[in-house]
Amino acid sequence: MITPPVVAVDTLSATIPVFPLSGALLLPRGELPLHIFEQRYRDMVRDSASSHGLIGMIQPVDPEWTVERPDLYGIGCVGRMAGLRESDDGRYYLTLIGLCRYKIIEELPMANDYREVIADYDGFLPDLDPPPPSGTDREALFSALKNYLDARDLDTDWAQINDVEDETLINALAMMCPFDPREKQALVEAPGLAERADVLMALLKMSGLAASREAPSSIQ
Repeated sequence: MITPPVVAVDTLSATIPVFPLSGALLLPRGELPLHIFEQRYRDMVRDSASSHGLIGMIQPVDPEWTVERPDLYGIGCVGRMAGLRESDDGRYYLTLIGLCRYKIIEELPMANDYREVIADYDGFLPDLDPPPPSGTDREALFSALKNYLDARDLDTDWAQINDVEDETLINALAMMCPFDPREKQALVEAPGLAERADVLMALLKMSGLAASREAPSSIQ
């Protein structure tokens, strides 16, 4: 695991490039591996690496978007690049470390092939602080997770995850579970860790029930 950087508010650039990626979720102190192969996003990585090193993850509103500039959700999470590696054919491999969520204030005219926005972090500055105890009912969380995994004939190392602290566990499950994009967005927009845990448990229960009935799950 990469050690999350200590972040000061004044290191968060007001102008950031954004990477629209449906179903991809980045959360504060989370780790999102990325393989960048499209030329415009290779340009984005190169330009960001030479300046502030930040990329804003954001989801398109339409998960099946086909237009060049899909509409975006209003809230995403900015991350700092770590472990950047360029392959012989010019592709980039990196891990994005989640720093702070942001609200899009304005999208800038395209000076490059990738999109850039003015980001407002004011409503999410607690993301930069060590998280308070979540008060998560771990027994209830593990019960929901077990039902979710059982419905999919999956298993996990329960002894290992039992030792993981609340935020790391909640964020990892939120990022890794294949919830649909609207459900992922509900997780990133949850006000704090306790609320994110509540949303996660609801999604695990709904998805587990849906899988057992072979029906799709959704969140309203």
